[in-house]
Amino acid sequence: MAEHRDLVARELSEGVDPRVNAMAAAIAAKHATASRAVLFYGSSLRDREIEGRILDFYLIVSDYRSAYPKRWLAAANRLMPPNVFYFEHNGLAAKYAVLSEADFEHECSPEAWTVSTAARFAQPSRLVWSADGRAAQRVIDIVSNATPTLLGWTRSVVPADCAAIELWKRAFKLTFAAELRAESGDRSAQIVDADRGRYERFAESGRTHVDYLGGRGQSWWRGKQRYGKIYSIARLAKASFTFAGGAEYIAWKINRHAGTTIRLRPWQRRHPLLAGLTLLPRLLKSGAVR
Repeated sequence: MAEHRDLVARELSEGVDPRVNAMAAAIAAKHATASRAVLFYGSSLRDREIEGRILDFYLIVSDYRSAYPKRWLAAANRLMPPNVFYFEHNGLAAKYAVLSEADFEHECSPEAWTVSTAARFAQPSRLVWSADGRAAQRVIDIVSNATPTLLGWTRSVVPADCAAIELWKRAFKLTFAAELRAESGDRSAQIVDADRGRYERFAESGRTHVDYLGGRGQSWWRGKQRYGKIYSIARLAKASFTFAGGAEYIAWKINRHAGTTIRLRPWQRRHPLLAGLTLLPRLLKSGAVR
């Protein structure tokens, strides 16, 4: 496992645009008494483009009660993690999700409630702010579990001789099916093919740690996919109370990935939860969201 952890540590430490570090520090400052680390991930990292984009961050905190002045936000984060917030800094826009160190560790482990967090951090990410060396080392330890966890889940439903690249593609296809997705059906292949060398190295370094699931298989995945979609809907509902501009973001995200031309009406901007509920049946029927 030491080899894989070293690989993860090197990737997490790779440099990014200084404006990303500045935004990460500003996000951490909003929750100063609890902030432990900020991770940057997603399409802006992969494409190396931040202008005109909504950047993606995870804020890792010591505990939820210390992270918020309002108790209901802490309770919401504890009951249905993560909370998601919109943020602007120095002309850039972002959304950031808040997880405690304990929940982050759990969601990158084989016992995770959903498959999304492990899948997200089995992909490239950067540690762009940390409170201290101890916080940074814990993040490295946790992210190091994401790839073995995801590939362990996936090994249970592929042939024993499945090549590393195909294993990754299958893994992302399965996890995307556990969310409400606006991406095209070949998105999993696009992500892997864009950086095949990276995914081969990570599969090789983590290969001795993927035998977690034993007899679990297709039925386990179907259960996680059903639960994941329900959880996604519930999180969207919760985000309507925490995510300023949430309706506009959802419309932008769907239009960008699914090629649609959704334009929100004034009442939909004022009531993002109702907007989501009214848009969802049409999006599911059209295949824009899966």
